[in-house]
Amino acid sequence: MLILRTAVLALLWVGDGGVALAGDFDDQMKAFYQDSILPWARSQQILDAVAAQNLQTADLTQDDIDRLDKQWVGEIGTVSAPLIDSVTRSQVSDMLRAQVMAMKGAVTEIIVMDARGLNVATSSVPSDYWQGDEAKYQETYGVGPDAMNFGEVEFDDSFLKYQGQISFTLVDPETGTPIGAMTVAVDAEEFL
Repeated sequence: MLILRTAVLALLWVGDGGVALAGDFDDQMKAFYQDSILPWARSQQILDAVAAQNLQTADLTQDDIDRLDKQWVGEIGTVSAPLIDSVTRSQVSDMLRAQVMAMKGAVTEIIVMDARGLNVATSSVPSDYWQGDEAKYQETYGVGPDAMNFGEVEFDDSFLKYQGQISFTLVDPETGTPIGAMTVAVDAEEFL
């Protein structure tokens, strides 16, 4: 196992700053998505939760979103965290945590976002509530129903491992229109 981890670190230390170059693992990430994520990622439970939240957040202004994002960040690590709890204590978040456990370390985090880029459900507590200003949302939901984004493999301080993010648009199965997005963070060792 030590040899494999050393090989992963050596392989990942190819770009400037210790980051794999964009596109280095796209084929492996796409295969992992097809084999390990797609079978559960578009479950009706997830799609229903996104659709329900879209109804609640449709009229939010950018100021409202910024206020909620600031509230989320302020709640991290506190005893009273009503916004974080409303996301992380849902049945869909429980399902996401079960998927992380079933993947036995291959997946480190899952974030489901609504049409505004706000967290609907998460397997853990991300650093912010609004993902709408990030590529994981802008290059998926903002592009269309078949859009995917493979983030660069980077060292994540919160998980103490190299990981890549696989992001994709969530689609209403009846209309084919985008309703949200999902990001799945994968341990980089899965790409070897």
